[in-house]
Amino acid sequence: MPQSLTMLPTVRTISLQRPLVWLVYAWRDMACVGWLSFAHGLVLACAGAAIVAVAGQRFWLLAGALSGFLVIAPVLATSLYALSRSVERHEQVGMGVVMKTWLNWQNSHFNKWGNDYWCMVQFGALLALAATGWVVTSAALITLLAPVPILGPLDFVHHVVLAPDSRLFALWLALGGILAAPLFASSVVSMQLLLDRRVTLMQAVLTSWQVVLANPIPLGLWAALIMLFTLMGLGSLFIGLIAVVPMLGHASWHAYRDLVDASNLPLRD
Repeated sequence: MPQSLTMLPTVRTISLQRPLVWLVYAWRDMACVGWLSFAHGLVLACAGAAIVAVAGQRFWLLAGALSGFLVIAPVLATSLYALSRSVERHEQVGMGVVMKTWLNWQNSHFNKWGNDYWCMVQFGALLALAATGWVVTSAALITLLAPVPILGPLDFVHHVVLAPDSRLFALWLALGGILAAPLFASSVVSMQLLLDRRVTLMQAVLTSWQVVLANPIPLGLWAALIMLFTLMGLGSLFIGLIAVVPMLGHASWHAYRDLVDASNLPLRD
């Protein structure tokens, strides 16, 4: 077995209510970081609004695009993880942390062509590919099987969600679930681990799967909370995302800290 796969961090088991504690810790971090946390939410809210502006008259595309947008959220929240880590270490938090996270995290690598150097880019690319695949699948499914052209949200609700024959909506949900479950299992702590420790992408993903297998019920609750708050943010015309995005991002860092003991792996500066 490759050495990289034998050096996985220790996975902990947690109680059912721990996801609620992560949310409490998240608000504490948001209070420490201040406007910078909410700026992340504002950026993603604007991105969501831009998606609606571009695809608003093509709801078959809009539904998939918004779903795909949520798939890559763990990557977009990377600097929120870094800010929570700085709060945890009692370091100064500010724009410098964000800039170093996105631009300078790899400066300490001597081998710029090594797998470790590109692991975060690889993970982001894989999630983006999955999001693109879902957009195409969702668009094709609704376009081909809907009884009438779906041009707007009301058309989708009337002819797909509330249709007397709801098989199309059930199929759409089932396909989304088939994609979402393995993606959640692969990403629940992967990006946090990649940010925090010098590990390969395979190590991070395997650790994430181990976390889910060791804590299926608490992480099922966590997935439900993520979906609930995300739907609230989307349902508020994206305004709610200004608070929801940083809350879930900071909470995800504390989820990683609770679920993974990576002290046997080298730190990523």
